[in-house]
Amino acid sequence: MKRIISKRTLREFWAIHSDAEQYLKMWYETAKNANWSSPNDVKNSFASASILKHGRVVFNIKGNSYRLVVKFNYERQWAFIRFVGTHHEYDNVDVNTI
Repeated sequence: MKRIISKRTLREFWAIHSDAEQYLKMWYETAKNANWSSPNDVKNSFASASILKHGRVVFNIKGNSYRLVVKFNYERQWAFIRFVGTHHEYDNVDVNTI
């Protein structure tokens, strides 16, 4: 992805949940260097990712301790971080609209 918006969201999350830091950094570096053109490309890199509608993908972070929701624009190679949180927090959001 040429552009990931916004790493700040990840940094703020791992400042509170330090056990997620290395996992989120790994995700970020992988995504930043990827040339994904479809959800299938994402699945090839992250087999446990869940593909949703409207370009959204849910990633399991730290052995599924946390969830990361990203909205992709594959054509422009942009990734928009829409949510990162615990399972409890994830259960309280509508991932199709955030």
